[in-house]
Amino acid sequence: MNSIKQPIKIGLITVSDRASRGQYKDLGGPAMEAWLSKVLICQWQAVKRVIPDDQKGIEAAIKTLVDDESCCLVVTTGGTGPAPRDVTPEATVSVCDKMLPGFGELMRQVSLAVVPTAILSRQTAGVRGHGLIINLPGKPSAIADCLQAVFPAVPYCIDLIGGAYLDVDANLCAAFRPKNK
Repeated sequence: MNSIKQPIKIGLITVSDRASRGQYKDLGGPAMEAWLSKVLICQWQAVKRVIPDDQKGIEAAIKTLVDDESCCLVVTTGGTGPAPRDVTPEATVSVCDKMLPGFGELMRQVSLAVVPTAILSRQTAGVRGHGLIINLPGKPSAIADCLQAVFPAVPYCIDLIGGAYLDVDANLCAAFRPKNK
């Protein structure tokens, strides 16, 4: 029997027409990976995708990462604004079993302290099977701000849906888990 523990898989999806065509350097994916690498102290592996702003393609990527790759967390960047091609929230809603609107509410609140146009953002989050999907904005500094705001709830949420156990550096993220009685 193989006793080597496999790393936890986390999906990172950059949604961008230009980045997917190689016309623009993907800055969002590396920003998500850098933040997670700093905060997570468990062994994990990024499963990365750079895809165009296309609802069916985004839906397929999320489904593949959760259902086939067994990612307990899928974090997207891009496609959350009001432009016609911004369809990441629609794709997320379409593939989720349950929506978690508090994530989007908190991310917008945090972002509004930095820029007044954050009100235009439509970030959301939801659950598909044993995976949590979180939509982040496309700007790298906003990615860090939003992850810092919502991540204290992420490990426990993933516990509740039967996903992998995410362990964080308590000095960098005050993740909440109820104490055992």
